[in-house]
Amino acid sequence: MRPSDAQTKLAAPGLALVALMLGATCIALSPIFVRVSEAGPTPTAFWRVAIAVPVLWLVVAVVPREKGAQATGLWPLLLAAGFAFAGDLAFWHTSIKLTSVANSTLLANLASIFVTLASWLLWRQRPTKLFLFGLAAALAGVATLVRTSVATSSSGLAGDALGIVTAMFYAWYLLTVKGLRNRGVTALRLMAVTSSVTAVILLPVALASGEPFLPQTGLGWLKLIGLALVSHAAGQGLIAYALATLPAAFSSVSLLFQPVMAAVLAWVLLGEPLTPLQVAGGAVVLAGIYVARRASA
Repeated sequence: MRPSDAQTKLAAPGLALVALMLGATCIALSPIFVRVSEAGPTPTAFWRVAIAVPVLWLVVAVVPREKGAQATGLWPLLLAAGFAFAGDLAFWHTSIKLTSVANSTLLANLASIFVTLASWLLWRQRPTKLFLFGLAAALAGVATLVRTSVATSSSGLAGDALGIVTAMFYAWYLLTVKGLRNRGVTALRLMAVTSSVTAVILLPVALASGEPFLPQTGLGWLKLIGLALVSHAAGQGLIAYALATLPAAFSSVSLLFQPVMAAVLAWVLLGEPLTPLQVAGGAVVLAGIYVARRASA
């Protein structure tokens, strides 16, 4: 018996919500993979995309081609997206090594606030009072997180600063991707092209960094493969699928879920403690980001 149209409509959002949560969990694993990687943070960023690239292009070749724009004339934007994503990964991976997983992940998620600020500066899209309230709350939470880093780690302040730089690069990436999507570039092809560009950019940077480039053991390679295929390819792919089906408001759920899940995983898998002040600061940051995103929707 074929399911009714009503049943199909109910099942699709349910499946998409499962995909959203699973994808967010896969991405939340990425700082764990980075922390335990045998390669340096910048080489780990390179391997993250380099290993994923062949798989992404294989999927592009196998999946029936969606109607979308051709790459002709869009290469400046694609290159900009790849450069922005390279900066995002390089700075974030270094941040993860210097500060706590919770702090680096929370601070990287300030990207959505930087997107609105960039729209204000570049296109004079004036933010609402509600956004400014969310921004103020997020900054108060950031100050609390930085205070905990200074008190507990000599490198924590530098790691937190790089987490904020990560958010700026990721905001640039999101704005560029939005422009490409508005021009009809499909999500799958966009992932494959930008990941390829990012790998090309990160290779010389990783080699020049002086950090360990290759893992020393088979387990080290498995960690990089997990980062590339679980966190990068599967995580991003599941979220792209989910957000194409679910209402836009659900993106806020994904945004809030990822740093929380990353902090929980770091506590369980790495024994990384969370102080009460850090939990309070993180909660304020998440609340501020949520309010700012809702105000900008």
